[in-house]
Amino acid sequence: MAAGIAYADVEVGTEMPARDITVQRIDLLRYCGACSDYTMTHWNERVAKSVGLPDVIAHGTYTIAAAVRVLTDWVGDPSALLEYSVRRFTRPVVVPDDDIGATVRISGAVERLLDGNRAQIRLRARFEGLEVMSGARAVVRLA
Repeated sequence: MAAGIAYADVEVGTEMPARDITVQRIDLLRYCGACSDYTMTHWNERVAKSVGLPDVIAHGTYTIAAAVRVLTDWVGDPSALLEYSVRRFTRPVVVPDDDIGATVRISGAVERLLDGNRAQIRLRARFEGLEVMSGARAVVRLA
C-alpha cells in the first residue's frame, strides 16, 4: 500500500484533520490483554482511587497507538510510519464507568519537511481540552 498524501501537496503547517477517539472501559480491558499490561489502575476503579487517581486511566501506550492510527489513516499507509516518539505524558486520560467513556482529540501538523519525501509531524492528544502527551513527533514517508 502506498502513502496517499503527496509530499508536493504539504508544507510546514499543513494540518491533518483532527479526530475524536472515544475510550471506554471495555477498550482498556481489551488493551490490557493485547499488551499484557494488567496494571490495576487501568481497569479497577477502587485501586485507581486508592493511589490518588480520580478513576481508571487509559494506558499511555493506548493514547500513543490512537495517535499513530489517526496519523497513518491520514497518510494512507501504516508502513509509511518511519519514526515515532513521545517525550512524556502530561496528564492521564480518565475513563469513567459509563456508556460514554472519555474522548481524546488527536490532531497534528507538518513540522518539518525532510529529504526523501519524508515529513516530521507534531502530534497532539487532548483530553478535556488539555494535552496528555508532550513532544509527540513522527516521521512519515509521503507519496
